[in-house]
Amino acid sequence: MKPFYSKINKFKTYISFFILLFTSLIFCFCKEEPQVWTKKSQELLAGDYISNNPDQFSEFEKLMKATSMEALLNVRGPFTVFVPDNNAMIAYYKQKKVSSLEEFSDTFMEELIGNHIIGFEIPTDEMGLGALSQTNAIGDYLTSEFEGSDIIISKNSKIIKRNIRTANGFIHIIDKVLDPVTKDIFSVISSNPSFKIFTKGLELTGIKDTLQLISFPYGKTIARTRFTILAVADTIFNRYGIYNVEDLIKWCQASPDSLTYKNNSFYRYMEYHCMNGSYYLSDLNTGLYPILSRDNNLMFTIDTDYKINYDRKTNAYTGFIIPASNTPAKNGALHAVNDILPVTEPEPSVVIFETTEFFDLMQGDYYQHYYWRFFDGEKTFEKIKWDGDYLLYYLKGTDGTNMNNDCLSMNGWWTISITFPKVMKGKYNVSIFQPGWFDVTNCVAYIDGVMTPFVYSGPYGKTGGSGGLQKIGEVNFPTTSEHTITLRNIVNGMLFWDYVRFDPVK
Repeated sequence: MKPFYSKINKFKTYISFFILLFTSLIFCFCKEEPQVWTKKSQELLAGDYISNNPDQFSEFEKLMKATSMEALLNVRGPFTVFVPDNNAMIAYYKQKKVSSLEEFSDTFMEELIGNHIIGFEIPTDEMGLGALSQTNAIGDYLTSEFEGSDIIISKNSKIIKRNIRTANGFIHIIDKVLDPVTKDIFSVISSNPSFKIFTKGLELTGIKDTLQLISFPYGKTIARTRFTILAVADTIFNRYGIYNVEDLIKWCQASPDSLTYKNNSFYRYMEYHCMNGSYYLSDLNTGLYPILSRDNNLMFTIDTDYKINYDRKTNAYTGFIIPASNTPAKNGALHAVNDILPVTEPEPSVVIFETTEFFDLMQGDYYQHYYWRFFDGEKTFEKIKWDGDYLLYYLKGTDGTNMNNDCLSMNGWWTISITFPKVMKGKYNVSIFQPGWFDVTNCVAYIDGVMTPFVYSGPYGKTGGSGGLQKIGEVNFPTTSEHTITLRNIVNGMLFWDYVRFDPVK
């Protein structure tokens, strides 16, 4: 099964599941007249709005019906739908050298309509410079930027009518079809003649192979890869007397015989421009961001500009070339930077790791959708181990209590150990956060197997604690490496572990 089909089918499955569950509950348990969901407003549902305006959207309506998405867009939602008008659809047919929608394959039509639908409400006042906050139905992020007062989606499509309120979300009318992104991030870079030297560097180090990977089988699903590249244009290299990749190797003082070795200074330079995860400008916050190997970090400072490795003494930093940034790839985001961006090791900074932000945990259908219990404390996850009745993936509304509204929970008597990503060497105060709910209990902490003198005090049983962010240890890490934190309760009760925080001690 192809990745986008998997995403769309999963998208449809969620809707079908809830409809089936709701219907079953009504007819199995209700003794009175069943009360089915009705609209709370007079607006049309998204699918009906499109169908009821054939003069504008008859071509998009054909696409809806051909992909069986009309029924989906007529349920509760919420949805945000970017709808190209008929002129935009006809122009797209010409661009693709077809005369009508019927000439597209079923596979392509599924991908095309999925590119226009997001399973969340996103009005235009929530769109900024970067990308929309949620992926669309094929798992891609749509970029957003501005031309004067106009909002441009995916570098090409202008919103010509905003925030049409439907009974189950929003519709934005666009003047061009959102053509699905298909290229991997290396192909996006290599197809741009501005980055010839940088492209050659990715090839010689072998990093190219990693950046070409879009997805891979993972258990019973298809996992996506995501990267962010900070590319240097040839014209910037030229300012340093670098006119080809051989000049860049010399500038790095690297041995040309071992360019694929991670300790080679040329390899480290190229890798320093490659980050794990997709980060558009709207995703960046002040803090450290790891490179591919997590052996080093980039320090971002977001204030009057987007600053990389800002030096507070000299006010020097590397910035972004905004018009050439926020370029989407199927597996990441490409930015162009305005300087050569040499390898440095930034000063330690505050680092926060969520307990739920681990690759294998994030692959489940439950992630960001519903609760889920796990019972095998040794084999379920690579970096998360536990002893107790079960581990619960806990999801709580959008009240802001937990970071990203989720955390890991346990009950009764329990022990949990999590090995977190690499932290830069240095001295830190270590804290953990749990919400101050009544059933959060007391626990002791171990860092890399050594018990700390601190007790995390929860409010359970009126023990006097308050929950929240509490210090659990003081450490001095001699190297940049992973570290394991273990919590064990000393009063029977619950855990709602949201994140760990490392604060540098200066």
